[in-house]
Amino acid sequence: MLAAGGPRSDPTSPMKPATDLFLTHVPPMGIYATLYAFLDSFGTYMGEPGTHPWSQGFPRTEPLPNGPEIPATVTLSSTDLMYPKAWGHPRLREAVAASYRTHYGAPVDAENVMIFAGGRPGLIALLLFLQPDVHIRIAETEYTPYFDMLRLFGRAHDLLPSGPGNGFLPTIADYLGRGSGGRRLAMLSNPCNPTGITRSGADLAELVGAAHGEVGLLVDEAYEFFHDPPVSALAHVDDLEASNLFVCGAATKGLQVPGLRIGWVVAAKRHIEILSNFSSFGMGGVSHPSQLLAVQLLEAGRLAHVRRAIPEFYGAQRERYGNAFADLGLELFSGDGGFYHWCRLANGMTAEELNQRLFPLGAAILKGTDCDMARRGAESPLATFFRFSFGPLAPDSFEGDLEILRGALQSSPRVV
Repeated sequence: MLAAGGPRSDPTSPMKPATDLFLTHVPPMGIYATLYAFLDSFGTYMGEPGTHPWSQGFPRTEPLPNGPEIPATVTLSSTDLMYPKAWGHPRLREAVAASYRTHYGAPVDAENVMIFAGGRPGLIALLLFLQPDVHIRIAETEYTPYFDMLRLFGRAHDLLPSGPGNGFLPTIADYLGRGSGGRRLAMLSNPCNPTGITRSGADLAELVGAAHGEVGLLVDEAYEFFHDPPVSALAHVDDLEASNLFVCGAATKGLQVPGLRIGWVVAAKRHIEILSNFSSFGMGGVSHPSQLLAVQLLEAGRLAHVRRAIPEFYGAQRERYGNAFADLGLELFSGDGGFYHWCRLANGMTAEELNQRLFPLGAAILKGTDCDMARRGAESPLATFFRFSFGPLAPDSFEGDLEILRGALQSSPRVV
């Protein structure tokens, strides 16, 4: 459960002179800045015994109530010790494709699937090979690594209004950019990280239906199972081969194995070919043992069980914490997906101030400013917002969590 480690880096420090480094300096993702600050304050890594990982985006990695067992072993043959195929193990590609056919009626086969070492490498590969004239349209409140990806790849993008005024829900027209010229790609997490707001039904169908010609759609579905019922853009596609739809999924969240580092991209075969060509020189494929364990996780009967257990357990956790947070005076803007609550603090308190109170108590939250795609810092309209994760929390931690949070909200400001 270690959430921070390795080289330390101050994300606010200026870039070192080129003469000092052969590599271009890059700061850590925003959440890691919080984790390093927590380590400095509390003295141990977040996730160690005695800490409260409310800032963390991972699920419970043990069987849930009414959920199936999680496979713990994989049998390897001498063939499995050879180099993996660049595009992914045939059994895993087919298992992923079958899951979308079975549960969404999607026109997906194994050749529409590319396997990556986690969800983010798939997102990065898509942005790396996106044609330079394609303009990205993305909400101003989104998954924190998107900022780093877009900045490092120099991708032109428009930020769409996403705040209390519109319930953190940009319009379909915002995403599609109707009336604007040139090619564009709508990019979103669904359910959204950090808000949990979920596009489904006619809204999602309209986005998918527009993903052809000059319009593309990239949907990060890491939290697919954390909505009741689970939701996927692939439920709404008629002809995947003619579309510019890209769906990213992973075993990280819904299959409860973040350490396995297995993710995938589903797209038209012409796009999968490009990604597999990249893997032939840029990745060399993905660990065979990890892929074979993922095949077990996606076994048809087990997957059906998971798709019931995840929404049931996390839906109850969402309601339980949501009711308690409202009683604490927090204003909630949370959706009905994911395993986060998106909260606004009262009386002008900032999330940074809240963390300074939480650190000595062994807890931390993700600051809203880390989800601001414009990175406006203390001036951000998200400075008083925070993301609370109930993803890794055991049901019996509830009362203790509330006691700590209540104390931090009511305590005198900590002098730093």
